[in-house]
Amino acid sequence: MKAGGVNVVPGILSVVLTLGLWFVVPIPGGVSVNAWHLLALFVGTIAAIIGKVMPIGAIAILAITLVALTGVTNDSPSGAIKDALSGFSNSLIWLIGIAIVISRGLSKTGLGNRVGYYFIALFGKKTIGVGYALALSELIIAPVTPSNTARGGGVIHPIMKSIANSFGSSPEAGTSRKIGHYLALVNYHINPITSAMFITATAPNPLIVKFIADATGADISITWGTWALAALLPGLVCIALVPLVVYAVYPPEIKNTPDAKTYAQSKLTEMGVMSYGEKVMIFVFTLLLLLWAGVPALLFGNDYIVNTTAVAFLGLSILLVTGVLSWEDVLKEKSAWDTVVWFSALVMMATFLNKLGLVNWFSSVVENNIEHFGFGWPISVMILVAIYFYAHYFFASTTAHITAMFAAFYAAGLALGAPPLYLGLLLAGASSLMMSLTHYATGTSPIIFGSGYVSMEDWWLMGFIMSLVNLTIWGCVGGLWWKLLGFW
Repeated sequence: MKAGGVNVVPGILSVVLTLGLWFVVPIPGGVSVNAWHLLALFVGTIAAIIGKVMPIGAIAILAITLVALTGVTNDSPSGAIKDALSGFSNSLIWLIGIAIVISRGLSKTGLGNRVGYYFIALFGKKTIGVGYALALSELIIAPVTPSNTARGGGVIHPIMKSIANSFGSSPEAGTSRKIGHYLALVNYHINPITSAMFITATAPNPLIVKFIADATGADISITWGTWALAALLPGLVCIALVPLVVYAVYPPEIKNTPDAKTYAQSKLTEMGVMSYGEKVMIFVFTLLLLLWAGVPALLFGNDYIVNTTAVAFLGLSILLVTGVLSWEDVLKEKSAWDTVVWFSALVMMATFLNKLGLVNWFSSVVENNIEHFGFGWPISVMILVAIYFYAHYFFASTTAHITAMFAAFYAAGLALGAPPLYLGLLLAGASSLMMSLTHYATGTSPIIFGSGYVSMEDWWLMGFIMSLVNLTIWGCVGGLWWKLLGFW
């Protein structure tokens, strides 16, 4: 039931939860009044996001307003509004916003589709080859597509559906199991992995970078290159396994697909030679990767270090000057501006929860409960990560989950003796890999699930299986890789 722009029932529950924490629940010892009241606003905000009370950007505006009016961060009204708006000054937020605008060029120029059809033309003779083609297409465009929903649901999924339909595989005809069921599961389960491989592959990743830096007093500040290098090996192993694991659990009826290669080649022929816009996008794409990876600094020294967000602005500037994107395109990219607004609000609230000592208090509670088992840090971290990961069954937003739990669980892991960078990279990977679990885990889920190729039972079973595979690889292969790199 809606009243105005609000879903009434979850809205009432969010308000009751906020007021209950503010006025009814006793404030624990060691927690300040302001910290507890900010927690009440924060919990209410997360509940509103989970319950879809309003669009997330609108909820963020309400959160900023309440922080400013209640003065939970600052007794001065002018200081309170400065605190409430402080998230907008975070450069990582603008990195994601600008990168989303840049990714618009992939769809506008058709380069994203060209990449997908190109790989299918190369590997499309067998069904499993089509699966790998979809995986490689995702991987190629992931670094410059901060919306995993746009990447997996907006670019790759339509290509996947076209291939399935070309083989007469559709939910409407009851022929999903021919090939569509398999391809849809591969389409989806690659998405969390590519999201885990780059800071710029999904919107909440920069939030994780900030949480880790805050918790370590900026001793650990993960760069784009460090993240990409750390995730390279475990990510590639996971990607290599997804088409095989899905094939083993749910084998498609059609095993050979020579027509897929022909279909992809016909689509490439239809697209014609590469356009001016596509060529500029490839140039910008290459430039961003080189600068984000810190190649100039590696070759010529620290004088050539370029700020990651400045690089994103450079890429957008080139696209504007060359006319590949117009200012109208920038203004129409609603998801970018929406992300900047809600991201700023959540970063602001999380930052002040940390400053007011609430995160340290909660992490000590988690730490003490795990410490009672008497395990060493490796097993303690396994327990910690498992709780954090599988709690995503109760979340419909990775952003809400990460904002609510990451900082406290990271601090608890540090207190339990885990190496800081190892723990950070493991939790960072888990924060994207947990998208695999349900049909509501992230924005990509309802798009692919909603196409009807996969039943809910199959989706949840495959999600649980892939969660075990991905967590094992990230913890074991990743852990050994990070040891070899000297990260712990």
